[in-house]
Amino acid sequence: MAPLRLVLRLAVMGIGLGVITGTSLKLLAPRLAQGAATTSPETQPSSSGFGPAAGTVGRFEPRQEITALSNRWSSLAAAHKDLSASGYLLVLDDGRFAQMQPDLPLPAASSIKTPILLVGLDAFNAGRLRWNEPLPLTKEVVGGGAGWMASRPVGTRFPFFEAATEMIRVSDNSATNLLIKRLGGKLSLNAQFAALGLGATVVNNWLPDLKGTNTTSARDLARAIALVDTGEKLGPRARDLFREIMASSRTNTLIPLGLLQGLGGDSADPDSELRSFGITTYNKTGDIGIAYADAALVQLPTGQRAVMAFMVKGPFNDPRSTDLIRAMAAAVSSTLVGRR
Repeated sequence: MAPLRLVLRLAVMGIGLGVITGTSLKLLAPRLAQGAATTSPETQPSSSGFGPAAGTVGRFEPRQEITALSNRWSSLAAAHKDLSASGYLLVLDDGRFAQMQPDLPLPAASSIKTPILLVGLDAFNAGRLRWNEPLPLTKEVVGGGAGWMASRPVGTRFPFFEAATEMIRVSDNSATNLLIKRLGGKLSLNAQFAALGLGATVVNNWLPDLKGTNTTSARDLARAIALVDTGEKLGPRARDLFREIMASSRTNTLIPLGLLQGLGGDSADPDSELRSFGITTYNKTGDIGIAYADAALVQLPTGQRAVMAFMVKGPFNDPRSTDLIRAMAAAVSSTLVGRR
């Protein structure tokens, strides 16, 4: 009987200890959870003086202004009183930024095609649009100016991927209009822009919109690119497609050339020359004569990434407009990279 009593006694002791332990853990749980929250890496300050917290690296979060660069842009623009200029830069990895009238709505020209690409790939990413979905060319969407799709017979069908690519690669206006129509039309597209936080980005007319009624801002253009690169919008596959399409853009005479000039270089092929500095750009321009724009994702030699955008409105075909964009871009590279 003694062994049996010992077993029963041990069993009772075990049950008692289990109850005590469970009760203690229940009482301590809120305090443990609170402690975990206060020590989470996502809420701790960054080890750098100006960088974002570990959980927010790469988000669209301006933190410390590069005032010398902002002032430099303002000085450059002040030399041309009859030009309306805007600029914005954000280093995604640490939150450094520069700005000059970043929320000023200006004629978007073809730069609005970058936000349209974002909305289109978001629809693809969500399964609302197929990659090879045929988009029919109608009289309504035929646009003059840049591109080749307008030369095809009405009724020709273009797969979504071709329209999206040509919209950026050669700035095809008919391809852009195909996407505007497929994405629900102007009002629907504008509502989607607003939902993305692109408050100054509005489509009022079909492309090419030579009167400049479609608008955007430097901050909006930079944000549209950043939403993709930071992972806030689009999954990995759609994000890669966004970069591939942006990389196909042929026009590199604004931000890319300006960045190269800021490093003391000059070339008819600035993209190739920039790669020798460890810099890669993914950009899309806009040009309707009275307004010019360029927005880009830029891979820096440090491995960090920055988004930047510049817009200028002025007299028709005034070379000072494009020169000003290049000068502002040059100020970026001389500030963030320096010369060899």
